[in-house]
Amino acid sequence: MPRRTPRTALDRQRTPRRFPKFLGAASICALIAALLSPLTQAAAADSTTALAANDYCGGQCSDILPPGQNGNATLAQILLNQAFGIQPDHAEDQLGPYNNLASGAATLTDAKINDFFNDASFGVASDQVASSTAPGGRTDVTIVRDKKTGVPHITGTTRYGTEYGAGYAAAQDRLWLMDVFRHVGRGQLTSFAGGASSNQGLEQEFWRNAPYTEADLQTQIDNAIANNGARGQQALADANAYIDGINAYIDASDSGRYFPGEYVLTGHKDSITNAGTIDHFKITDLVALASVIGSLFGSGGGGEVNNAISLLAAQSKYGVTEGTKVWESFRERNDPEAVLTVHNGESFPYASKPDTAQGEALPDAGSVTQEPLVYDRTGSAATVTATGASATAAATTLTSAKRGMSNALVVSGKYTASGHPIAVFGPQTGYFAPQLLMLQEIQGPGLSARGASFAGLSMYVELGRGQDYSWSATTSGQDIIDTYAVELCQDDYHYLYHGACTAMDKVERTNSWKPTTADGTAAGSYRMQVYRTKYGPVEYRATVGGKKVAYTTLRSSYMHEADSIIGFQMLNDPDYVKSPGTFQSAVQHINYTFNWFYADSSHTAYYNSGDNPVRAAGVDAEFPVWAQAAYEWRNWDPTTNTASYTPPSAHPNSIDQDYYISWNNKQAKDYTTAPWGDGSVHRGNLLEDRVKKLVAAGGVTRSSLTKAMADAALADLRAEDVLPKLLKVINSSTVTDTTAAAAVTKLSDWVTAGAKRKETSAGSKAYANADAIRILDAWWPLLVKAEFEPGLGTDLYTAFSNNLPIDESPSAAHGPTGAHAGSSFQYGWWSYVDKDIRAVLGESVQGGLSQKYCGGGTLSACRDALISTLKTAAGLTAAQVYPGDDQCSAGDQWCADSIVQRTLGGIKHGKITWQNRPTYQQVVEYTSHR
Repeated sequence: MPRRTPRTALDRQRTPRRFPKFLGAASICALIAALLSPLTQAAAADSTTALAANDYCGGQCSDILPPGQNGNATLAQILLNQAFGIQPDHAEDQLGPYNNLASGAATLTDAKINDFFNDASFGVASDQVASSTAPGGRTDVTIVRDKKTGVPHITGTTRYGTEYGAGYAAAQDRLWLMDVFRHVGRGQLTSFAGGASSNQGLEQEFWRNAPYTEADLQTQIDNAIANNGARGQQALADANAYIDGINAYIDASDSGRYFPGEYVLTGHKDSITNAGTIDHFKITDLVALASVIGSLFGSGGGGEVNNAISLLAAQSKYGVTEGTKVWESFRERNDPEAVLTVHNGESFPYASKPDTAQGEALPDAGSVTQEPLVYDRTGSAATVTATGASATAAATTLTSAKRGMSNALVVSGKYTASGHPIAVFGPQTGYFAPQLLMLQEIQGPGLSARGASFAGLSMYVELGRGQDYSWSATTSGQDIIDTYAVELCQDDYHYLYHGACTAMDKVERTNSWKPTTADGTAAGSYRMQVYRTKYGPVEYRATVGGKKVAYTTLRSSYMHEADSIIGFQMLNDPDYVKSPGTFQSAVQHINYTFNWFYADSSHTAYYNSGDNPVRAAGVDAEFPVWAQAAYEWRNWDPTTNTASYTPPSAHPNSIDQDYYISWNNKQAKDYTTAPWGDGSVHRGNLLEDRVKKLVAAGGVTRSSLTKAMADAALADLRAEDVLPKLLKVINSSTVTDTTAAAAVTKLSDWVTAGAKRKETSAGSKAYANADAIRILDAWWPLLVKAEFEPGLGTDLYTAFSNNLPIDESPSAAHGPTGAHAGSSFQYGWWSYVDKDIRAVLGESVQGGLSQKYCGGGTLSACRDALISTLKTAAGLTAAQVYPGDDQCSAGDQWCADSIVQRTLGGIKHGKITWQNRPTYQQVVEYTSHR
């Protein structure tokens, strides 16, 4: 049986109402004793695998991916974890080093980097081999796992064998998670894993966005292969070999009875008789998985209906001309003060405001209703909790404020101590147990890479390193989704397409569930229903000029979830990627909206990917347009959902800029992204300010760049970039109120100390400047409302709040994973507050709001509003500011911010201190090149 790791210093969370009652110690011990014997797998072998000769990083490539590589656990291991906190081997061994960087970064040196990261060199030293497996008894592939982390190092002598090994290793580490997400992608999670309200929300969120039939999934595979020649055929062969490897592990673990214990706890397998089945994977499962990942991280756009509603509200208050001016000032399409990734002044116009908009289909005021997704609710599907989860899922799907959650810091060799470029980068994919990503090294014919891939899609490394280069990505968010108003005819389920009354296509999914050991949610069921048109799924109903319409959303990657496989294949091919240019060529084949970064021993590079549709002249991408031929994408074919796309040269791109930063900020001048909030204050500024300072000083090292990232990861954006200006207003005259004065002192001291949300000491679970943090957390929403609502009016203030959330502090329940998700300060009104306060102070503002709001534009009235709300905030207790949840008691500030590895299986992990940093992260500096 695999070795078990004893409890660590990390405190153990317990998830309420999961695995109830039966966890009595005596019954567990008896059950475990009965289960131990069938669990033994391959023991450590005599492999003498040496470090790979094709590694040009010189031991200076590192990575980290918490909580740990092992995401599978047998039933016995789950029971031990639930009862005693014992961890399966390699389930949690990357969580501690990841957590420790928050306190250890201040004294970081290059020599200490691997105290907080893994050595990401190719290969495994012979004395570090923990096991060596020939999956399925094959002779053309070996999976070697290292002692420190258990990462699989897959080496094949044939292409088929290599990909077979990749599939086998993926199933070894993430079989249950892969099964969960193939069901999420098909909108069938509740029937598979249980009817918990979170499961209901998850399947609804993704199926609304990608309501595919099984035939749709297969069509996407067929088209991706047919359109990509020899590489397409190779991708198909790789995928089939990968699936064969997954299924071989399913069979082996089933017969050997070491399959994930969640299959027992959810009723799919019997722990005594072994009755039940684990369904084999098929190739369409990979498309279902890809649709989830693409929707979550790589599909920028949407929100046009919400934009229209707020525009109408602005025009209603101020009149058409002035209202439009107010709306545009809050939209900040191309704010001159916005932080940019390509900062050399080069312009990349996209989705710009047309001189005269054509084809706009704005709804009649008050006519918009959201299209229902869920019908025929029974049992627990009809509870208030369940309907609330549905509302949250719909809002997440339909907003343009997609959570991007990734960052990158890349510095040219011109400014480093060694003369070689340095990169610290990675994606923020949330925190899960097991993690959505998994590490691997893959070496075989035409394949040479190490890094992270999404579980179930790891036939190629998706983010990581090659022989002499590394790459990573952040979510970009440019607009590849448009909303069309289809005019209804005959009834509510027919629409006009090029003058012909055409029936909508109805797609349905019926799910039901009953209580299991893993999920005690009462029995329930519902039916999900989506009406599809040639212009995409119906999302809203409304009237436009009195005509009944359905608003649909058309995404350029819709029905193209499999296309990006070619780009990833190229990134793993050492014979293809040899330079910044070939790197850019590879990622041009990725149709999802990402910012891609590259570093080798001499060069750096950047490219923004995605199929950006060429819109008809005069179409404003911000608003719905009529579903008519004149306003369709150029050369759009509804049968295949293909169109003309902007050429690669029109995408923001660069080679060897002095430095690059990205934290889901604006890419380049004139390149409009779909989300609101690309203004004067953005979390990208936290990186920009630090990296710019390092570059100006020169002599950048891996440790200094990592320190910059880690320092930004603890910063409160509001406190660092906005609070000093608020205090300037308040201190424009003497503060005589004692409550306000005390609060001002605490806030000022915090700013002086660096405006960090940082523990007093490692593991203290208490923040330095805790009172100041509490005050700002309470004050921010109060001050924003007091500053803007009087001038905007309640209706417009609410409408703008629907376009851009007011705040996103670490303790807020935001994003696809709710609270305790780490990623913070992506969306908020900090730029609005910054610009308005500077205007009231009489300071220079580029791209300012159309009028002054705080105190009606007068300094004294603005000061009064700020002091009044500050006093209110200062009077709120910690328990009121941090009310507690299923993880934390009321008033526990540190816990409210803390990161929780959200359980997607049976293994739980302890909370870690808040850090706003990538989940998977690389630190790289190559010393040579092929």
